[in-house]
Amino acid sequence: MRNYRKPYRIKKKKPVYKNRFFWLISSILIIVAGIFYFLFFSPFFQVEKIIISGNEKILKEDIEKIISREAEKEIFFSPTRAIFLLDSTKVKESILNNFPKISEVEINKKLPDIIELKIIERTGVLTWREGEKFFLIDDEGVIFEEITGDLAETIKIQDLSRSSELKLGEKALNKQKIDKILEIKKKLEELKIPFQEILIISEERLNIKTVAGWEIYFNIQNDILWQATKLATILEKELPPEKRGNLEYIELRFGNLASYKYRENQAAD
Repeated sequence: MRNYRKPYRIKKKKPVYKNRFFWLISSILIIVAGIFYFLFFSPFFQVEKIIISGNEKILKEDIEKIISREAEKEIFFSPTRAIFLLDSTKVKESILNNFPKISEVEINKKLPDIIELKIIERTGVLTWREGEKFFLIDDEGVIFEEITGDLAETIKIQDLSRSSELKLGEKALNKQKIDKILEIKKKLEELKIPFQEILIISEERLNIKTVAGWEIYFNIQNDILWQATKLATILEKELPPEKRGNLEYIELRFGNLASYKYRENQAAD
C-alpha cells in the first residue's frame, strides 16, 4: 500500500487590523490618550483664576506671579497649566521663602480651574535690633520686615550673646523665650515702668533698660511672675519714685532676694 501524504498548506496570516486584540488595544490607547489630553491639555482644566485672601501688606500681583510660574509646565514639549500638575507644597514653600511677612499659606484647588490661597501675615510684637538696622519681630520670634524712621519711642530688643547676623525670615528667638519676654513687657507695663530697650546678655540673663536710665535684671529661665512680684514689692517698700534718681539697677535673678544698687555708691536721700 502506498502512503499518501496530504499536501502541506501554508496558512495565511490574518492582517493585523483583523485581529480583535489589535482593536481592543487600540481602543484602550485611544481612550487613555483622550483622557490624558482632557486632563492635561484641554482648556477645561487649565488654571485660569487665582483667588487670594488675607494679604494686607503684600501685593496680590506679586503672589500671583509665583503661582503662575509654578503652574507653567511642559509635557512632551507642549506647554500646559493643568491644575492637576500644580504642586501645592512647592508653591507654599516658594511663597514663604519669597515673602518673610507671610507666616502661613493654605492652598486649595477648586476644580476645574481655580486656585484659592488664604494668607496669614505676621504681626510685629517687638522691634529687633541687628547692628544698625531694625526689624519687626513676631510672636514666633521671626524677623520679617525692616523698619526705618524715628524709633526713639520704640521698645527695642537686642541679643548681645549672638555673634552671627540674622536675615529676614530667620528666627531670632524661640517661641518660649519670646513668650517670656512678652510676659516681662506686660508686667512692667502693669507696674507703670516705662522702658526702651531689652538686652539679652546670655541664655539666662535679660537686662531691661528703663527710660529713667536704671536697669532691671531678670533670669528668663526662671518664673517671671515671681520676679515681677519681687520687683513690685521692692519698688513699693524701698524704692518709691523719689528714691530712684541715682538708681543703677535692680537685681531679681536669685532666689527670693531682690537687691539694688545706686550709681557711684550714691544712696538716695
